[in-house]
Amino acid sequence: MTRVLVVEDDPDLALALRTLLTRAGYEVVQADNGRDGLRLLFAERPALLLLDIGLPELNGWQVLERTRDMSDLPVLLLTARGAETDRVRGLRAGADDYLPKPFGNDELLARVEALLRRSAPAAGWAGDSFGDDGLRLVPERRSAVWQGQEARLSDIEYRLLQLLVRNRGRVITTDQLLDRVWDDPEGTGRERVKFAVMRLRRKLRQAAGDEAADPLEAVRGLGYRYRG
Repeated sequence: MTRVLVVEDDPDLALALRTLLTRAGYEVVQADNGRDGLRLLFAERPALLLLDIGLPELNGWQVLERTRDMSDLPVLLLTARGAETDRVRGLRAGADDYLPKPFGNDELLARVEALLRRSAPAAGWAGDSFGDDGLRLVPERRSAVWQGQEARLSDIEYRLLQLLVRNRGRVITTDQLLDRVWDDPEGTGRERVKFAVMRLRRKLRQAAGDEAADPLEAVRGLGYRYRG
């Protein structure tokens, strides 16, 4: 049974989330503050983290930061209605998706399912390697070797890079990335692409130890491509 960690301090919402997820076939573990949430994250090894921002003891931002230090598991951030600054900050900090409150049950389950589906182990494919000076994807480690150095990636970052590398030299539009990486054919939440690419490019540059070593290119008004 797939385990989901819910960190939410509102008892009514926490109960509703537990009931909904349990009925959908998930095993639910819960915490009502950030400190206990981190303890459960380490002890229970969930497949997905459902994280509220306004938590006591350690807030959601601190939990997200420490989660990303320990794990690349999918994180679905629960944000206040219309709080664009929270959504942008969360995506920049490494959240995989966000859901504004209040939200519908069907939408929550759909986002949980999509995140878990994307985090399933990726199959390898011919052509991962592009020579000594190129980039090689390592599916079993969810990582990339760039200029001889390994960069550990989140599931979203890996899928994003895999799609761009497969289409070497071609511009992949933001809408195409949302559809094929985020399973979001409606193209909502386009800023997710921008911040995921920013995180990915930063990791590749840091791995190479060279701020100019960037195999990805942003094509203004269109999307992104892998230059190789």
